[in-house]
Formats: sequence, structure tokens, C-alpha cells
Amino acid sequence: MYQRMLLPALVILFAVSGFAATWSGWMVDSKCYGAEERNVNPNDTQTAVDRDIGYEIRYCTPTHKTKYFAIVDEAATRLKFDAAGNAKAAELVKNFTKKRGLLVTVTGQLVKNTIHVDSVSPVQPKR
Repeated sequence: MYQRMLLPALVILFAVSGFAATWSGWMVDSKCYGAEERNVNPNDTQTAVDRDIGYEIRYCTPTHKTKYFAIVDEAATRLKFDAAGNAKAAELVKNFTKKRGLLVTVTGQLVKNTIHVDSVSPVQPKR
């Protein structure tokens, strides 16, 4: 009985984890943004209030020298890219000429706080 139920449960578990999801947000230099997140006063109890997320995103805009990328969503959550995603993002940044930030849509699978990226594409900001 146990073995009959185990196989369908495993099939469902692996099928659900195989779905791709989509995220939209600002692409940033992952190491820079992580350093900015940690750059807080250790005695400050309201670090979320004191942070200027807009400044951190602008300060950590990726350049052609960036090797590690992440996306920052509306909740200021940083999701890192895997190695393949870093390569795709680097190619996108090479063709990007603006200096103000790069709004992107990313599709892939989320494992912990890393996206196994299938695609990265730029998005035109709403005006």
C-alpha cells in the first residue's frame, strides 16, 4: 500500500517543482546590492525604514564589467541568477546603452534565493 502511494506522490512533487515562473524588477550587480543591504548600523532596529531602495538600485546598476547579477522586485527582495543567467544578463547589459537602470522580466525556476534562468528580457518602464 505504501509503495503504491509513494510513486504518485513523487511524480506530483517533481512535476510541480518543474514549472517555470516569471519575475519582473530591476537588474542589479548582485555583489554590490548585497553589500548595500548589509551596510546598516548594527544598533538600528528599523533598517527597512532607513534604506533608500531606489538609491541602492541606481548605485548598483550593472555595467559591462559586472559578473554576478540579480533582480530586485517591488518588495526589494534580491533574487540571484545562476551561472547561465549571469551569462544571459551579461549579454543583455552589453547591448544596453542607458545608465539609469535596467527593468527586466526573468523566467526560470526558483531554488532557494537563486533563479535558474531560462530567459532575461528588457521591459519598457511605464510612464
